Order: sequence, then C-alpha cells, then structure tokens
Amino acid sequence: MAELNHIIIWCSDKQRSAAFLTDILGLPPAKPFGHFLVVPLANGVSVDFMEKAGPVSHQHYAFLVSEAEFDAGFARIRALGCPYWADPARQQPQQINCHWGGRGVYFEDPDGHFLELITKPYGKMEDL
Repeated sequence: MAELNHIIIWCSDKQRSAAFLTDILGLPPAKPFGHFLVVPLANGVSVDFMEKAGPVSHQHYAFLVSEAEFDAGFARIRALGCPYWADPARQQPQQINCHWGGRGVYFEDPDGHFLELITKPYGKMEDL
C-alpha cells in the first residue's frame, strides 16, 4: 500500500512560511534540503517549502494534532491575530468546530494557503 512521503508547498518566502508552520505546530525549525526547507511531521511525512516567483496558488492542508497540540496551536493563532473559521467556506468567523467529537479550526498562512488543525480524523458526514 502506498504512503504519502512528502508534499511541496509553494510559497513566496520559504523562511517565513516554514517558520509560521513550525510556530503554530510547536515544531523545531525547518531544515534545509536542496532548494527546500523541510518540516518533518510525526507520521514520517514532511512538508517541504519551496519559493516561487509570482502568484502562489492557494491550497488546503489539514494537520491532525492532539488535544494539547490543538490548544497550543490555537493559542498561537489567536496571539498572532490571525483570522480563523470553524468552516472551509469561512461562514463561521472566530469560531472552531466540534466535528466527530473533536475540534477543528481553519486559518491562513502568510501566502494564503488554507490550513486546518483537527483533533479527530474526519468521519462519515451522516455522523456529524
């Protein structure tokens, strides 16, 4: 069975973007690897930041975190004054969700990528 090994997030400033993510997630600083700044995650997948000239297409990245990591990350989001939402449509500003017995929040990184912290994996929609 295939496993995800790494993803590349295009950005305008890899130092800024990697530092933002490691700060929110409470991780050590990213390490350089070739053209990339690499943020290793607990499950062996890495997030590799690479700069590009011009506009960056916005993507969505969700991170499964523990309850304690959520509390710490959410506190950092608020301390930075980042807008946040309970939903991907941005109809519930300054709120979090409680889907599937967990908690979730959406927020933007410096390039406008839509990031998400969740404490429970998504389940079936009918179980919401």
